[in-house]
Amino acid sequence: MLDETEEIHALFRGAPRTTEFKKLRKRIVRATREAIEQYGMIAPDAHAPDAPRARWLVCLSGGKDSYTLLAVLHELQWRGLLPVDILACNLDQGQPGFPATVLPAFLEKMGVPHRIEYQDTYSIVVDKVPANRTFCALCSRLRRGHLYRIAREEGCSAVVLGHHRDDILETFFMNLFHGGRLATMPPKLVNEEGDLFVYRPLAHVAEADCEKFSAAMNYPIIPCDLCGSQDGLQRQQVKQILDGWERNSPGRRQVMFRALMNARPSHLLDPKLFDFAGLSLDPQNFT
Repeated sequence: MLDETEEIHALFRGAPRTTEFKKLRKRIVRATREAIEQYGMIAPDAHAPDAPRARWLVCLSGGKDSYTLLAVLHELQWRGLLPVDILACNLDQGQPGFPATVLPAFLEKMGVPHRIEYQDTYSIVVDKVPANRTFCALCSRLRRGHLYRIAREEGCSAVVLGHHRDDILETFFMNLFHGGRLATMPPKLVNEEGDLFVYRPLAHVAEADCEKFSAAMNYPIIPCDLCGSQDGLQRQQVKQILDGWERNSPGRRQVMFRALMNARPSHLLDPKLFDFAGLSLDPQNFT
């Protein structure tokens, strides 16, 4: 059972025994398992006794989303539903005031295999990004490059990120409003070099559930002060719009997310996705 703490992973010790928390935890686990299966994040024969065991580099920033990701993947692994080895990884990017001892101490205490990597990308970002411009794009690009390198060094087949449903929705609307394209974060992709998968197992999980879960578990949250301190970010503007829609019509986010899973190329305008020129009438219908 969920509250049998003597059997569960250390990440769940001290979990609330309330019905509300058990429902929350079950909902997150179910949604994560659904995404893993739906988007083929594990090989069809991965459960076979002689199947080679994959290794995932699970990226841990210290935020609520990555803690939730780490915990739920260990839950699935503990239940025999995720036949992969997990290596947690934190990339310390040299941000001033970053509490560098928090994550190593937490991971040691929880008995989670991990690697802590220090790379001062902060200085590069501050030096290269013009005044009044946001750091996110360059920061993300530098971080991703180091994570790919670490995954290769550690023999991992996938880099696993903690982006959730709301991140995916916000990215879609940022591309719609500012990029002039219909695109978002895919739950599964192959990197440009073609040697690593990138997975987002929390693709179906709501941000609010990650926040409730990590708060209930009292995980040591580390805020991202680098980009979070900048005002007027496009993502924050989109988040405010979505928050307003959700307040006026509860459940709107989930409806919009389902739309991303129900695309109809013949009812859009991209001739590269649908052969509009090749459409023809059925002569049998002529009178």
